[in-house]
Amino acid sequence: MAPANLVQGLNSPDPAVREKSIAETEKRLQDEETSQEEESKTVVNRTVINRQASVRVGSAEAVTADAFLAMLEKDAEERAERRRRNEHLANALKEEGNVAFRKGDFVTAIQRYTEGLEKLKDKQELYTNRAQAHLKMQEYEKALSDCEWALKCNEKCIKAYFLMGKAHLALQHYEESRQCYQKILEIDPQKESLFKDCMNEVNLEEKRRQDEERAMEEVQAGNLAALSIKELLQKLARPDQSILYYTGGIRLLAGAVRDRTEQTLFRTNNGFSILKDNEPVRRGFCAERKDTAEMDLCVALLCLWQAVCAGNEENQRLLWTDSGVSAELPELLSSGIQEIQQETLALIALYSESEAGRRLLLRHHDPTKWLQLLMTFVSSPDPRASSAMDVLSELAQEERFKAQCHVLLSTGVLPLFTQLLASARLVNQAALARCVGIMGSLCADAATREQLAGSRECWQACLELLDECMDIKTPPYQECLFAVLGLMMNLLLESNETIQGLAVDISCRCLALLRAEEGRIVTRATGLLSRVLPTSSPAQEEAVRGGVVKKMIKFLKAGGESTTTYAIKTLCICTRSSRQAQEDLVKADKRFHVLLKLLESENELIVGNAAFCLAQCLAVPGAATSLLSSSVVRTLLRHAGGDAARTSVQENAAIALGKLCVAEPRHLVQLRKLNGLAILSSSMKHVQGI
Repeated sequence: MAPANLVQGLNSPDPAVREKSIAETEKRLQDEETSQEEESKTVVNRTVINRQASVRVGSAEAVTADAFLAMLEKDAEERAERRRRNEHLANALKEEGNVAFRKGDFVTAIQRYTEGLEKLKDKQELYTNRAQAHLKMQEYEKALSDCEWALKCNEKCIKAYFLMGKAHLALQHYEESRQCYQKILEIDPQKESLFKDCMNEVNLEEKRRQDEERAMEEVQAGNLAALSIKELLQKLARPDQSILYYTGGIRLLAGAVRDRTEQTLFRTNNGFSILKDNEPVRRGFCAERKDTAEMDLCVALLCLWQAVCAGNEENQRLLWTDSGVSAELPELLSSGIQEIQQETLALIALYSESEAGRRLLLRHHDPTKWLQLLMTFVSSPDPRASSAMDVLSELAQEERFKAQCHVLLSTGVLPLFTQLLASARLVNQAALARCVGIMGSLCADAATREQLAGSRECWQACLELLDECMDIKTPPYQECLFAVLGLMMNLLLESNETIQGLAVDISCRCLALLRAEEGRIVTRATGLLSRVLPTSSPAQEEAVRGGVVKKMIKFLKAGGESTTTYAIKTLCICTRSSRQAQEDLVKADKRFHVLLKLLESENELIVGNAAFCLAQCLAVPGAATSLLSSSVVRTLLRHAGGDAARTSVQENAAIALGKLCVAEPRHLVQLRKLNGLAILSSSMKHVQGI
């Protein structure tokens, strides 16, 4: 209805017409209000229009259509202005509440958030902030209510679901808590890490409650083993006893803890306060220079903690969150006292066996510190060296460990690692091999790899270790040799001046290792060669003079997919830049039997490199003629016109096919018979650039 008609309707003597006009006016006002609210991102608390304004308009016969619309617009603007003013006040109150929350004044924080909601009832952040404050006050039902209101404002509010999950967990509503965290993952799949942490917390809390209920039942049933835990803890709580008294009691307690029920009773009877509440025990445990009695006490405590933490994540959490313990354990590892080191490693190993335990280890200490501490045990005899490498291997699974190990790598870890490589005869070779392997896996992190690859000292130490291990055939040294080859392969994913300067030395070591008796070492030496040769023309020339082509053909004949992949890549590198390599290949592979066999491989990388290598060698006189009686044209045509995932397969096959017909026109006759001229024609764009 046009504005003029609205005015006429409002002035009509017919009550039905006036009522219809009033309804239309209300609708227009409400539509205008909704539009303004959407611009302000508002979803609730809409104001009802002023009916009296409409009546006044109807009674003013002289009001024009333009004046009527102006009044509508003014009314909407006034509401929008009130909205802006209230939002400003609500934001100010929210900030005041946040300041109080950070100070720990949760009562004031709740009051400010409530005042903010009185100004703006649809502000989601005020609900979630107030829910968080209620959680701190242990007012869980109120927190749930606020989260529900927040979700009415924004049904995809992750913070609301997170806090709601916390509140349900505190109320022991475990399934409801899991549902909240599942909703977070549905809203944002990128929150998988948060989801796992939250679900783990629910599972641990549910398990903790079940354990405590079961332990209480054992006590009420008069179980002697359960009752002995409480009795021993009471005796250990006696003040001013000798250190021998406490050591004996701790050893008895460690022997008494044999299952999860007794672990739980240790926790619920305040067992973890032994160190904090007992001055003689704390003093002996933390003493920098321990006498014999203090060493015995320290070992007894470590054994006790192993007993109460084995397989018990809640006990592990409580022990590790004791700042005195978590700060002291790295010091104990560095103590040089064999028995203390051994028991400390055994305790840390309990943590490293589970994902939750590993996260606890890394939460309070820098990963680089753990790497450096555990690496020092390579110089120790077993079982300490083996235990340290077990822990380090487990930690290396954690992404946080991999990502942060480079922080102090150049100043702390790298000099130590280089020293260990250079001292292979003086250290535990089995542990050294594992340590090198772990460093190789850490090179998956680009920053770590870049630092190691740029260290000339590290490369020199690797080369010296290769020289030493090649002369000693015992298993530990062969493991070191295998590990260091893998590390060097990973480092060659980088390209820098250090690598280029040492490329000839590296390739010479690889050529020497190609004579090794152990197949896996030959494979890695070949892989290392395939990565180092592209970095240096002198290295390629040296390799060709050293007979690398003949050796690679020998390996290709023997088979083995990994060795084949590395060997054909090495041949590609050499034949691309060296006429001597091309001639050597033609001599070593009579009628190209090896390359033709590789062209039938199901591995596209091998097929593409074989086609490339064949194309390079067709420049040798007589090479193309030697293929006249073969099926090479059919094979290359199939690959050139195929649908391989790697485009290099089609391109290299087409190039080889074009070169073959140019070098020996009789192959063109075979191509015509196979109706392959169209494919060859389409491949000429590749051939012309050669």
